[in-house]
Amino acid sequence: MGEPSLRERALRHLARRDHSRAELARKLAAHGDADEIEAVIERMGELGLQSDSRYAEAFVRGKAARFGTSRLRSELARRGIERDLIDAALAGECVESEAERARTVLRSRFTEPPADAREWARQARFLQTRGFAPDLIRKLLKEPYDESA
Repeated sequence: MGEPSLRERALRHLARRDHSRAELARKLAAHGDADEIEAVIERMGELGLQSDSRYAEAFVRGKAARFGTSRLRSELARRGIERDLIDAALAGECVESEAERARTVLRSRFTEPPADAREWARQARFLQTRGFAPDLIRKLLKEPYDESA
């Protein structure tokens, strides 16, 4: 048995999980030239085995409960997804409001509201690294925690 073909490598990657075109091209780069790789990825798309739209939707679905819109947007852009596909995925998969998601993320990590400026900054940094907007963070950290939630 010789080296697997470019097509076989692409199929193996796609069998494990969805990949964006850019990710798949990067993973195949060491095994062929750019024209061959583009042809293989194009064929995978024609067969419905590779779809940036499906990848973006699955990514958002899997990460939306833990991250804010700006983080999701930047992660997808980093993975080579086009802006219009990112917008469509975020609109379709983020059914909970940004504020509700941020509140859930905050309360899952911190059981009490910030008692002082240092704790406020710590909780704000936590939400900021998760990709939530600064104005939303300020609003959430001013809210009292509901003991029943």
